[in-house]
Amino acid sequence: MIDWFAYVQVAIAVLAGLFCLVRGFMGRKPDDFTLGATTVVEVLLLVQLVVALLAPGFGNVPSGNVLEFYTYLVSAIILLPLAGLWSLIERNKWSNIVLAIANLAVAVMVYRMLQIWSFQLA
Repeated sequence: MIDWFAYVQVAIAVLAGLFCLVRGFMGRKPDDFTLGATTVVEVLLLVQLVVALLAPGFGNVPSGNVLEFYTYLVSAIILLPLAGLWSLIERNKWSNIVLAIANLAVAVMVYRMLQIWSFQLA
């Protein structure tokens, strides 16, 4: 994992979550803006997957449990499309709240992945 990229991911996921939360409390239904923000977070997760797969080959090895790291990463990658699917099926203001919760959960998961990768003690 690259530290600065993880922090950028966390910031963007938090912003996307807050944006979806505000749109949900405004009574708006899911639209291109909320789904687009969630898609940006998903694309960043897919880039993180590629980075995590290539990083050990360049000497950036995880200091923590590799299985735990990839469990978080795969779970986060799966979570956002499921939330997006929910919002397309159940089109009301609460779907934006679901998108917000998913984005905020991904922010926490990425931060935890950074801890597992970089800050574990032996």
